[in-house]
Amino acid sequence: MKADFLKDKKLIITAAITGGIHGKWANPSMPLSPEEQAQAALECYEAGASIVHIHVRAEDGQNTPDLKYYNKAIKLIGENCQIIRQIGNGIGARVIEHHFTTKSGKKRMTTEIVQPSLEERLNLLNIDPKPEMHTINAGSFEFRTPYGGSLFKNPIDFNRKYIKRCNKGGFGLEIEVYDSSHIANVLEFVETGLLKPPLHFSIVLGIKGGAPATMENLLHMVHQIPEGSTWQVVTVGKYNLRTTVAAMCMGANIRTGLEDTIYYRKGELAEGNAQLVKRMVRIAMEIGREVATVDEAKEMLGLN
Repeated sequence: MKADFLKDKKLIITAAITGGIHGKWANPSMPLSPEEQAQAALECYEAGASIVHIHVRAEDGQNTPDLKYYNKAIKLIGENCQIIRQIGNGIGARVIEHHFTTKSGKKRMTTEIVQPSLEERLNLLNIDPKPEMHTINAGSFEFRTPYGGSLFKNPIDFNRKYIKRCNKGGFGLEIEVYDSSHIANVLEFVETGLLKPPLHFSIVLGIKGGAPATMENLLHMVHQIPEGSTWQVVTVGKYNLRTTVAAMCMGANIRTGLEDTIYYRKGELAEGNAQLVKRMVRIAMEIGREVATVDEAKEMLGLN
């Protein structure tokens, strides 16, 4: 599809409040418990976000597939506000530290990255109460973090099964693509009738192992997605603000939050997720993009 600098359709803002990599060691404002996540979601909703993107943590701060944390977070968020609740189906890896002493007496540590199983990820479809949306990751690749790299498995058969169950359960679906080959995978699902337009994409840039955060990559991937789709850009790291604003100017929706950047500006930690949402609302108003309400976002995404 074509990017359009003159599009003035209403802007859907997603708040990715926690993510699967950073903890409070990176930013003390990171919400980890269900109670903290419910409060963060409320603050983002009041600031202008219409979707909250959710990963949960166990008491030790590690990513977890345990539905009791998802159930509680979804319940508390729903009690606080009407924001659209979206589950990130990657869950996030656990990082296991192995401490040992060498023969010479020196203390050493290695880290092991343990990815959730595909069965644990499918189990997210049993969260109760039901969230409004799920995500899928449209292809496999080596996902590299400060802890090291591991294969982020998203095989076609798994995605096919996940999409079928989302269709049956009436969930909205956001499609995360990390390079243009993932878009080709999605188009195969469209050709077979498993996915029906309009589609909703997250173009993810800046993850090591995926497409770098460049305007050339962004434009190339936008041009590959079908006409009539909605899309947003998700950029991790130092290019987050600039690529997000560029996407907003191109008529896209946007995502912000501590999952994607722990900083408000270089060298200054964000005070919280709501501060990042408020900045996007202010910029949207400056360029003439009215921010969508939850009801308007539901209509735009076909969730009604």
